[in-house]
Formats: sequence, structure tokens, C-alpha cells
Amino acid sequence: MTALAARERSGLCDDALAAGPDAPTLCEGWSVRDLLVHLHVRDGRPGVALGGVAGRLVPAAGRRAERVQEELAALPFGELVDRVRSGPPAWSPARAGAVDELVNLAEFFTHREDVRRAQDGWTPRELDAQESRALWRTARTLARVAYHRSGVGVVLVVPDGPRAAVRKGVPAVTLTGQPQELLLHAFGRRSRARVEVGGFPQAVHRFQQAFPAAG
Repeated sequence: MTALAARERSGLCDDALAAGPDAPTLCEGWSVRDLLVHLHVRDGRPGVALGGVAGRLVPAAGRRAERVQEELAALPFGELVDRVRSGPPAWSPARAGAVDELVNLAEFFTHREDVRRAQDGWTPRELDAQESRALWRTARTLARVAYHRSGVGVVLVVPDGPRAAVRKGVPAVTLTGQPQELLLHAFGRRSRARVEVGGFPQAVHRFQQAFPAAG
């Protein structure tokens, strides 16, 4: 695994242990334990993940997915953390460095913040330049999809850094923040993302109607 993705995975596990299994997360309805079950299934049980999605169409697959998730949730918390920390199984393409960074860096950064920012007294982390650049690339790509229904143009702005128009339109709003904050905003963690929405009042109002700050 690459240094960045592995570092976020390890940090998430450390923060999960510090918060405890029953602590809340920013994923609505999920405790820290629930989040770790999701990540372990995502790492190595794709059939279970698909079964959960397809449960309405194939009830048997849905029931099996529920059983597996219940079994994982019943594990001692430390063992569950260790399973997530160990990463994908040996056969998974995500063990390859480039694939790991592509599919896991943003995922584990975001879920780590789901744990951290749901706790009292959290503060933003300072990231190194390499990780900031990687998250900026992901934020630009994600934002093009996330804000497609904004009704206005959208420009991402990093203070004293790059900017990118991710949705064409007039008038436009600017979303200003560090790359990791812009990523979290695009991922729907708007209530905790430190992002400033700027522009003409009508444009800001229209954008915030589509994407309320409480999200």
C-alpha cells in the first residue's frame, strides 16, 4: 500500500480506538464500530457489500449480508480494528500501490474525519504538501459530479493555491478552503467542512438551497 493511503488507514484505526466502539461518527446512524464493519467488508468481502445493496431485489442475499455484518460487529473491538488495519487481503488489487491510492486514500481520509469530527473538541489536521496535492486532485474530480445540480457555476479555490472551475455557469459561487476541506464538502460533510461559500447573494442562496450547510 502507498504511504498516504496506509497512513490514513493507520490513523483511522488509532482514532477509532481512542474514540471507542460506540462513539458517534458523521455517517448518520453509524457508530465507530459500524463504520469499521463497513470498511472491513469493503476491503475483502465484495459479495457481502453487493448483497447488502441488492437485498431488496434478492432477499436471500440481503439476509446473508446482514448475518455477516452482525458477525463482524460481534467481534472484540480490538480484533475488528486489527482487521481493518491489516488492509485488503493478499488477492485484492488494492494491495498494489497505485490502486490503493486511487481507491483508498480519499475513502480513508474521509472516514477518519468522520470519526474525528464527530467528537467534541476536534480540530483540523495539518497535512503535508504531498497529501494535500493528492486530495486536491480528488476534490476536483468529485466536485464535478457532486455539484451537478447546483444551478450555478462552481469554482473551487485554495487560499494562496490553485483554483478550478468544476461547474460552468453564470452566476457562479466560489468554495474556498484547504483541499481536504473542499473534499469533505463535496462528500457531503458540509456541517464540519471549513469551506466558505462566496459570490453574489442570489448565487450563494441558490447553491445553499441545493446544498444546505447542515449536510
